[in-house]
Amino acid sequence: MTPDIEYLLSLEAVRERAGKVFEAAKKDELSHFTYHAEKLPEAAAFVASVINRDFGPDNFAAIPPHGRWQHFEVGNVARIDNLSRGWKQNGCDEMEQARRLIDLFVVSVLLDAGAGDTWKFEEPGSGDIYTRSEGIAVASLYMFTEGAFSTTEGVKHMVDARGLQSINEETLAKGFQITPSNPMIGVGPRAQLLSRLGDSLLQNPEIFGPSGRPGNLVDHVINSADPGSKELDYRVFWMTLQKLLIPIWPKERTQIDGTPIGDAWPLAVLQRQSDGKDVKAAIQPFHKLTQWLAYSLMVPFVRIMGYSWRNAHLGTGLPEYRNGGLFIDLGVLTLKPSALSRGLSTSGQKLPMFKDSGDEIVEWRALTVALLDEVYKIVEKQMREKGVQFSMAQMLEAGSWKAGRELAAERRPETKSSPILIDGDGTLF
Repeated sequence: MTPDIEYLLSLEAVRERAGKVFEAAKKDELSHFTYHAEKLPEAAAFVASVINRDFGPDNFAAIPPHGRWQHFEVGNVARIDNLSRGWKQNGCDEMEQARRLIDLFVVSVLLDAGAGDTWKFEEPGSGDIYTRSEGIAVASLYMFTEGAFSTTEGVKHMVDARGLQSINEETLAKGFQITPSNPMIGVGPRAQLLSRLGDSLLQNPEIFGPSGRPGNLVDHVINSADPGSKELDYRVFWMTLQKLLIPIWPKERTQIDGTPIGDAWPLAVLQRQSDGKDVKAAIQPFHKLTQWLAYSLMVPFVRIMGYSWRNAHLGTGLPEYRNGGLFIDLGVLTLKPSALSRGLSTSGQKLPMFKDSGDEIVEWRALTVALLDEVYKIVEKQMREKGVQFSMAQMLEAGSWKAGRELAAERRPETKSSPILIDGDGTLF
């Protein structure tokens, strides 16, 4: 791997390249959006108000980091705690409990791209209805407990490579209750993604063992720490996830000299800033789904095994439609007239639509990363003044993502959709 490609796979590159786009925004040199700096304090205040409403004045320390765990608790049901309790009663030690949670979280997060505005999941037994990320979480949990991802004899609550390779569109349609009247976006691509994950797990037996079990990541990460230390390195963890996941993304994604680089895309505004000759200088990386997975996988190491993380500050805000929609709905960003007209003609609806890899969406996502950093600076300072340590992952969980979702529900109650629609295959966000 060349240094240029290694850089584009790094978290540092996500933030640094987004910073360059933000500098262009300040000079009104963007291709598709206009940045309204005077609106940023209002956005930060709104995010802070949501956090204060739900956790103030004395419960800020209880804010969990952004991660999949919370989605499994939708409806105030402690599904993960209940699972872990059962595993413990059946003789699983903390290592094995953590392995099983990593098994579950890896599959569930990779299935967690946009489901569309109409799909829903009815939980067996309770009959409760869940949609979007929480619905996907609960559906994937039931598939996991029923052994849909395991070929290990006598052990349903596990994931292995052969189990993933056997997943097809029909399997997911059954597990996610998909019918013509209950459609989900990108079912086929999701199944293919899990199958390719199985392939990649088998190609890395030194990490995931001969069966290609995602949960063996627990042993690998702990063994890479200093002897006797309870501190893990997020940078090492990140590159391990990149090694596993880069080969599984659709082949149509960006490649450099024949090497795929995942969720990273050419961007016109970066190309204008470069000399135009270096293709790599015009690439804006995000690695959103991998970052969402990394945030999620950190949690079992902390809650189950008592580890802490260094270099966790390298993680960025997540460039997806809830966080990005926040800045559109509050007027921090507006589409330029030509882009708006183009998006509306594509969608044929009241909201503009663009291809997920199109320059408009890539620019929006880059701005989202940079603007989340700006909002975090404001909110973190307020928290520090209250004597509270506050991470980006906590702001994503209790603030920006929730704020974006609430604005969508308020302004578009029929669909609760993003203010900009994204035409994609369900494997990017």
